[in-house]
Amino acid sequence: MNLAGIDLLAKAPLAEGDVFLGGSWLPAADGRTYPVHDPATGDLIREVSSAGPEDARAAIEAARSAAAGWRTTPPRRRSEILHTAFELMREHTDTLARLIVLENGKAYRDAAAEVAYAAEFFRWFAEEAVRIGSSFADAPAGGFRHVVRKHPVGVTAFVTPWNFPAAMATRKIAPALAAGCPVLLKPAPETPLTALAIAALLAEAGLPDGLLNVLPTDRAPEVVSAWLGDERVRKFSFTGSTATGRLLLEQAAANVVNVTMELGGNAPFVVCKDADIDAAVSGAMDAKMRGGGEVCIAANRFYVHESVAAEFTERFGSAMAAVRTGPGMEDGVTLGPMINQAAVDKIRALVDDALGRGAKIAAQGTTPEGPGHFHPATVLVDVPDDARILHEEVFGPVAPLTTFTDQDEMLARANATVHGLASYVYSRDVGRALRIAERLEAGMVGVNRGLLSDPAAPFGGVKQSGLGREGGREGIEAFLETRYIALDWPL
Repeated sequence: MNLAGIDLLAKAPLAEGDVFLGGSWLPAADGRTYPVHDPATGDLIREVSSAGPEDARAAIEAARSAAAGWRTTPPRRRSEILHTAFELMREHTDTLARLIVLENGKAYRDAAAEVAYAAEFFRWFAEEAVRIGSSFADAPAGGFRHVVRKHPVGVTAFVTPWNFPAAMATRKIAPALAAGCPVLLKPAPETPLTALAIAALLAEAGLPDGLLNVLPTDRAPEVVSAWLGDERVRKFSFTGSTATGRLLLEQAAANVVNVTMELGGNAPFVVCKDADIDAAVSGAMDAKMRGGGEVCIAANRFYVHESVAAEFTERFGSAMAAVRTGPGMEDGVTLGPMINQAAVDKIRALVDDALGRGAKIAAQGTTPEGPGHFHPATVLVDVPDDARILHEEVFGPVAPLTTFTDQDEMLARANATVHGLASYVYSRDVGRALRIAERLEAGMVGVNRGLLSDPAAPFGGVKQSGLGREGGREGIEAFLETRYIALDWPL
């Protein structure tokens, strides 16, 4: 792969370095590197520069220096650059998808879908860049006028996860640039190459130097602390675990940094007695198995009405058992490896806990022989309420099924969690489904649909699943400050 002269698939560090800072490719200031591995084989992909605090501070300076020119760049020009980036991502879909498979492990089908989804954020926010509104009004008491303007918040810093290395980057980068803000990005240490590819594409699209700075690193606390400890950083956005989010919120509070947090989930998937079972099974496969289940909005707990439980379990179990697991580039594979061995060990621990408490395996796929961090698609039944898997995010291809007869009791169980990111409901009665959707404590609900994400819709959760929204019209608002001017202009 070669984008803007950067060979991201080289089996050795780039001669220039992997820290994209001020428009240049540089080594880490202290020369450190760290390994990135292929989760399908465990093989070393390559060593990548590991940014440190000195690089973090230099990135702030680069972003700050570029900020004034970008905030005064006409919105139409910002829009054109973002739209060019959209076109370039589409042009390089196959190469980017292969890169995601290499460092993340997901099946090629899912990787290609991610690239398409990620590119759409550039297109959506290219359109939103020219629609940033202002207002002018008479003061109700008379004697002066109200002028309300929207301004870029300033230097923004992002921390993105490994499970969607392209989409989680563009979902933050696109609205920030559209609003007129420079960006600091720390990608996940497991998947830095995709973020570097996106940086190369934006440079090719004409983004001025210093507006996007990408710092791969395996010493995240040092880099992020340097950013949150600097008063020039005015916006921070994080996608990751709730536990890490709490710690970052504490750091952000010191300088009262504007924050957006997209944190953990524990999504219930409800199948009502009048559900279309074929549609529910198809939706369950989408909601559970997209990205191998390593998705924050993945269905985590299944509540199936007792009257349709046997039929749903049989059909869903057959679909899960038929899932082909293997390296993501192999033909027919729809479930790749988990990101690392620690992820597999966590999934196994949750399954073993459930089995130890009386649950049973209703269906299970197979895994390939040899190396790699694989876990089979698995359906559990008779899962008791005290099983850990019903209270912790499994983040893998395991579906625990429970039954219900009383709707109120089911809703109480579904809402008995500190998380509230996504939920799913299947019923032929749309009125019933919407009533359930209104009572589910979640920021997003799929009604007769297993795929939720859309760049044109607000993405985010309630309770301890996050703060703020990304995507949709709300997405750009997170990067704008409101300024009110009282204009002395008598009527």
